[in-house]
Amino acid sequence: MTNIGVNMFFQCATFVGTVTYMSPERIQNESYSYPADIWSLGLALFECGTGEFPYTANDGPVNLMLQILEDPSPSPSKNFFSPEFCTFIDACLLKCADARPTAEQLLSHPFITRYASAEVDLAAFVRSVFDPTQRMKDLADMLTMHYYLLFNGSDDLWHHSKTLYSDDSTFSFSEKVSTGPSEIFTTLSNLRKTLAGDWPPERLVHVVEKLQCRAHGKDGVAIRVSGSFIIGNQFLICGDGILAEGMQNIQDLAIDIKSKRMGTFKEQFIMEPGNVIGRYFISKQELNACLEQTVKIFKTT
Repeated sequence: MTNIGVNMFFQCATFVGTVTYMSPERIQNESYSYPADIWSLGLALFECGTGEFPYTANDGPVNLMLQILEDPSPSPSKNFFSPEFCTFIDACLLKCADARPTAEQLLSHPFITRYASAEVDLAAFVRSVFDPTQRMKDLADMLTMHYYLLFNGSDDLWHHSKTLYSDDSTFSFSEKVSTGPSEIFTTLSNLRKTLAGDWPPERLVHVVEKLQCRAHGKDGVAIRVSGSFIIGNQFLICGDGILAEGMQNIQDLAIDIKSKRMGTFKEQFIMEPGNVIGRYFISKQELNACLEQTVKIFKTT
């Protein structure tokens, strides 16, 4: 919602940030301060209210900058929006930086004060907007894609898997329980190395064949994934329960799973919300794996 760049001296002359929400004074490479953030706030609220960005941003940054500098400031339709909303946006989008109200002044604007005593149940609103079943499916798809892409991906990306766990998270495999991000990461890293085997660059990779999800507790989600290990170099999906845009579907690759199957796996994830909105952690993870032809490699894990 704000443009980063205003320093402790309240004036800045750097040309950094996204052009999309950049104020006129910033585009003209003038010194700028907090009024630049007020401009950005006005554009962001305009877009939230109308569902559309008020400028044409598809023709490149130069054309966008010319629109911001030369065209009249965008204003919400008086026929569809309240006078309070319209005057609030108009005040934020004044071309002259000195003419824009300060953040303190905006807090006294009728658009803000009219709702000061209103009691809003944000959680209830979010629940009313999103289909809870679809939300669970989206979480299941998202976790499956992120987790197995990291597990079967490059070493450079693998360290990001630590962020999927909290201090209280547990991972169970082969009668051993690991706790916390560091311990779980070490256990999974050892398992990842054994699955790499002695045949680089090919290794045992996951083929997700089935994905199920259900509610867990008040806000959690339980996700069950099952599939096969095959020799290859990329994580694959069969599409049963997973519809991720841009991922190759195994039917399109015409791979005979049965002839390439080296083993099977079943994995359960319990996802719990974190302290940050939209952030989830794997609170509990259980892995059961059976390798038909190379089961001995798991004995060293």
